Amino acid sequence: MTAVAGIDFDVAEGEIYAFLGPNGAGKTTTVRMLTTLLRPTGGSATVAGFDVVKEAHKVRSSIGVALQEAALDPLMTGEELMVLSATLHGIPSVEAKRRAASLLERVGLTRAAKRRVGTYSGGMRRRLDLGMALVHEPRVLFLDEPTTGLDPLSRRAIWDEVRALNRDGTTVFLTTQYLEEADVLANRIGIIANGAMAAEDTPQRLKDNVGNPHLEIRLAEGEAEQAREIVCRFGECMHAENGNIAVSLKNGAADVAPIVRALDEAGLLVESLDLIQPTLDDVFLATTGQTLEGADTDPAAEPA
Repeated sequence: MTAVAGIDFDVAEGEIYAFLGPNGAGKTTTVRMLTTLLRPTGGSATVAGFDVVKEAHKVRSSIGVALQEAALDPLMTGEELMVLSATLHGIPSVEAKRRAASLLERVGLTRAAKRRVGTYSGGMRRRLDLGMALVHEPRVLFLDEPTTGLDPLSRRAIWDEVRALNRDGTTVFLTTQYLEEADVLANRIGIIANGAMAAEDTPQRLKDNVGNPHLEIRLAEGEAEQAREIVCRFGECMHAENGNIAVSLKNGAADVAPIVRALDEAGLLVESLDLIQPTLDDVFLATTGQTLEGADTDPAAEPA
């Protein structure tokens, strides 16, 4: 069985690229090939300018990888694990200790540096794994669902660190089950479905391509039928719940004022207006036919 076929994309140096897909789409397989953990059976790929098959050792020296389930020894301290990671990358002892201290401070774990990792919260372990992935100063950082299961405060701390790394020149390849995360972090988004690329563009262009924003209007009881006749002159009326009226607006917010004036001139009382923009949820559904598991779920884990 072919897990991935027809994948063709480029990630520019210095950008944050979010790679999304439903379960079983081939996302994990692709990431494993790009990080040299899985040998491709065909095609070609380069990471940081190196072929993932012919120059796998150069790829590994150029990338950092922070996996969702990090294999962290619970009996070692954060400081010990950071120094060990540096040593495994061939960094001399004195420099390894310097980098460990610097990175522990960067990810906010200086005070917990000498504590055993088994006592760390989920958010702290995730930040330690991120620091370890950076110890050899990689050009490209792969983040596999870096905030899954974290509370909102911890998620935003990770987001801030990813932005800071990117500002310093690190290219970031991100997989996530939170569409909000891709929307706020990524310069571009690629969506994979059934082993092939389904869509790729900036978050805003992807949303623009799905459709126009729409206006939801709530009026006083008994006035909906007359109001619908007026509102539908301004755009395509859509299905709406709870007796509301919804209309697609070609020009977005610019079309709202004329609708309100027309309703006012007809003596109809508007109780509320809500201009709703297309979201990445709409994009994901339109391109894959599925919703992304976890996309609408607030993380609920231990605070960092």
